[in-house]
Amino acid sequence: MAERERRHVRVAVIGSGFGGLGAAVRLRREGITDFVILERAGAVGGTWRDNTYPGCACDVPSHLYSFSFAPNPEWPRNFSGQPHIRAYLERIADTFGLREHLRFHTEVLGMRWDAQALHWEVETADGPLTADVVVSATGPLSDPKIPAIPGLDTFPGTVAHSARWDHDTDLRGKRVAMIGTGASAIQIVPAVQPDVSRLTLFQRTPPWVLPRADRRITAAEQWLHSRFPATRAARRGLLWGIREMQVSAFTKRPDQLGLVEFVARNHLKKAVKDPGLRAALTPGYRIGCKRILLSNTYYPALAQPNVDVVTAGLKEVRGSTLVAADGTEAEADAIVFGTGFHVTDMPIARRVTGAHGTTLAEEWKDGMAALRGATAAGFPNFLTIIGPNTGLGNSSMILMIEAQLNYLADYLRQLDVLGGKIALDARPSAVQHWNDTIQERMTRTVWSRGGCDSWYLDANGRNTTVWPGTTSEFKKATRQVDLAEYEVLRPPAGPPADRSAPPRTEVAA
Repeated sequence: MAERERRHVRVAVIGSGFGGLGAAVRLRREGITDFVILERAGAVGGTWRDNTYPGCACDVPSHLYSFSFAPNPEWPRNFSGQPHIRAYLERIADTFGLREHLRFHTEVLGMRWDAQALHWEVETADGPLTADVVVSATGPLSDPKIPAIPGLDTFPGTVAHSARWDHDTDLRGKRVAMIGTGASAIQIVPAVQPDVSRLTLFQRTPPWVLPRADRRITAAEQWLHSRFPATRAARRGLLWGIREMQVSAFTKRPDQLGLVEFVARNHLKKAVKDPGLRAALTPGYRIGCKRILLSNTYYPALAQPNVDVVTAGLKEVRGSTLVAADGTEAEADAIVFGTGFHVTDMPIARRVTGAHGTTLAEEWKDGMAALRGATAAGFPNFLTIIGPNTGLGNSSMILMIEAQLNYLADYLRQLDVLGGKIALDARPSAVQHWNDTIQERMTRTVWSRGGCDSWYLDANGRNTTVWPGTTSEFKKATRQVDLAEYEVLRPPAGPPADRSAPPRTEVAA
């Protein structure tokens, strides 16, 4: 079969979650309509499309977990559930005319930088295309991680990850094993506990859990926010301001978190009367070192008579028998993994081959690093939304996404100003300086000094995930592109080089 004709676009966006849709809206606002959104699934929504487990909801207040350019006065709760967030993203696609740019069932299989043409060659499940600029918005919470457990293939029952919930399996009356105690697990446990015959929680490390100040947003509030936008903006501003003031405790003065620990301990004490269980659920590290979780129902569910808490991780599976690292055994009909995602080893990185013939994963083998969280040396005109060290421990990722969209917009403006066929490649020295500064700041944070091993850390023990500052600082740092941090690439003069030889590109100052 003859190869399909390659289509060329100015910008290819990968993913249609908050990052991808936000990038698309920003492109249209900048007057750019020659772009596509490549989505491997059949609908928009990203992690809010994929995570449909019982009890799935956001742990950031709704009015802060939405775009500033697309406020929603009709959020139903302080902390809205997955269906409402996904519906919001569907409305974004409709309101801003993004449907014509969406390409569903178009997974990116691989991409390679063409140093002669100064564009990206992208292979997708729906055929090839080329793009001047690629924006990767696949997100860190897109590819589930299931640990390699010996004997798991011998388990006769249902095995599912929280992000790939099996809706065809009825858990009522079943013996269910929950593996992990992260943000998904503390929502799943209370949602399924009343219906299962036995629930066994395999806990390697207990999380810190604070009360969840959730409630229904009244019709009067919704009316007020709709008729008087200033009230909505004030609500959002207050939610943002409170979180900005908390940042220094996480990033500079972890000892100030003692009062928060007191609140969390009291929350546990009120819900769990059994001193043995309470001791098992009490963390031995500083609060904030791992992500702080919010729930009013998790502890009460664990205190129920049909729940067992195993204080060790799952080590082995022998048929329907699950064996923990401490030798504890439990029988199960279904296993649910709440074991997180490939955050510090993003799968998309293995599919991106840059100017030097190496993949992004190979360049990042010693740890992820990107200039201002967006660009990596040797990967011209390739930007990441929610890239290295852009995560947050206490606020809304939408704030960080919007800051990166500002950077994307100015990046494209700089290409226009420079004129002609052009590309920007982050200088290795600029990436190194940015990353060294972040890692130096990281030494003072609770994520480094709190005494825990979290998913924020990579295999080398470095925190390549979280931003060690306020969202205001990040917004300022990404307001515009500094051309001194980039090499400006123009097409090489003369006849096309041998494609089998290492790519060479002339650099103009």
